[in-house]
Amino acid sequence: MHRSAVTLACFMVALASSISQAASKPNIVFILADDMGVGDVMALSRRCQIETPNLDRLASQGMAFTDAHTSSSVCTPTRYAILTGRYNWRSRLKNGVCWGWSRRLIEDGRMTVGSFLQQNGYSTAAIGKWHLGMSWPLKDGGFADDGDTFKQDFENAYNVDYFKPVQNGPTSVGFDTFFGISASLDMPPYVYIQNDKPLVTKIVTKAFHRDGPADVDFEDVDVLPRLTEETVKVINDRADAAKNGKPFFIYFPLNAPHTPISPTKEFAGKSGLNKYGDFVMQVDWTVGQVMAALDSADVAGNTLLIFTTDNGCSPQANFPELAKKNHFPSDVYRGHKADIYEGGHRVPFIARWPGHVKPGTTSSQTIGQLDLFATAADILDQDVPATAAEDSISILPALLGQDKQPLREAIVHHSINGSFSIRQGKWKLALCPGSGGWSEPRPGRGDFRGKPEVQLFDLDADIGETKNVAEQHPEIVERLTALLQTYADRGRSTPGPEQPNTGDVDIWKAGKASYAAGTRKKAGK
Repeated sequence: MHRSAVTLACFMVALASSISQAASKPNIVFILADDMGVGDVMALSRRCQIETPNLDRLASQGMAFTDAHTSSSVCTPTRYAILTGRYNWRSRLKNGVCWGWSRRLIEDGRMTVGSFLQQNGYSTAAIGKWHLGMSWPLKDGGFADDGDTFKQDFENAYNVDYFKPVQNGPTSVGFDTFFGISASLDMPPYVYIQNDKPLVTKIVTKAFHRDGPADVDFEDVDVLPRLTEETVKVINDRADAAKNGKPFFIYFPLNAPHTPISPTKEFAGKSGLNKYGDFVMQVDWTVGQVMAALDSADVAGNTLLIFTTDNGCSPQANFPELAKKNHFPSDVYRGHKADIYEGGHRVPFIARWPGHVKPGTTSSQTIGQLDLFATAADILDQDVPATAAEDSISILPALLGQDKQPLREAIVHHSINGSFSIRQGKWKLALCPGSGGWSEPRPGRGDFRGKPEVQLFDLDADIGETKNVAEQHPEIVERLTALLQTYADRGRSTPGPEQPNTGDVDIWKAGKASYAAGTRKKAGK
């Protein structure tokens, strides 16, 4: 063979090998619904009264995890943990959430799953509800980085220059592109942002649960369809590159079914329950649109598609109304959004990866959404720096059906008021006397006199968390408290060198404050 032909042949073999190796990297699409419980997916709950055909189909084609958890029982901290692989309470935000004008929560220089995948040849896109802070420019200079000030005094919000680019948003922490909104759909400002540019024609005042600045053309009912359309477009735009060695990662945090509960006309009344049920059906439709786009672009076969939610269902769904029709968003679990109880943080988690995840399977492994980072690294066979993903473990063995033992030593939960809980096997210890959130006994309202400051539940015997057995098992309380304290002190819960937390971590502070407030109030002090 002529030398040039040999050279060409060698080049083609090398190129084919390179493309084949790159094509083995799966695309990753991570869909995160907002305020939706395990009981809202028919494939996951026999008591579900909402039709979810697309999610049911996803479960039939993939694996449903029955013991999956958010890092926190509210929005912002959950998102932080997903993207950083680090427990949210290690950040500066020790309770509550960010607001539409808050400064970025993800620390400067911190690696995210987005930046990690960028470094490993992925194109990355974030589409949807960000809710992790960004810097809005002010008309008189500087930035509106103090979310708390702005939420209390909306006059300040009109000093923001919505015609100038934002800074320190999603494109600064690992995403090539962004399209979406700054925070929840009931938190102003009500404008779309593309990459770093607000899409604004004219600023007016509108109210989607809360009053605030809005673009004149922005309407809450349009947001979920628009986000869905943008996600489908990104899949179509990046499909050819994905088939030729440039895989994509899409982080798709929805605005729904969070308030304002705003289903489109096509879904109004469709569930036969209430507007919340209708909005859940529209979420299911969105999942179906993503699945259809992956199919039509011929990339579904090499895509890890995950659906989950950011915490349990909110009381805004109207639980009494749903219960009258035998629908229970938290299914058999106690509590709901904001709570330390299971209904606050045990969520749907369904993963499909054709050829790798066996269709129609379930896993009882205890996992967290913050495990996305380590799982992606495991799939790519890449090491993670010691300064990143300190609390993330790979669930790849479970996805592949190769797990023979528990993947996690333990998992930590966190409530809206900053209360802690740690779960190991069947034992769940909560370092607070009540819900730590919005259900009863609510912090500052419950009567805790004569009751233990902590709660211990045997979830094998009492999945509804109805019986506090802390007094019967002081050795379990002591052991789990010590383990949680170790996790806090070391700055990580995985093997590796100790890392600093962002600010002090006090595992007792919120729980003791709840206890003290409850005893003072009920004692008439």
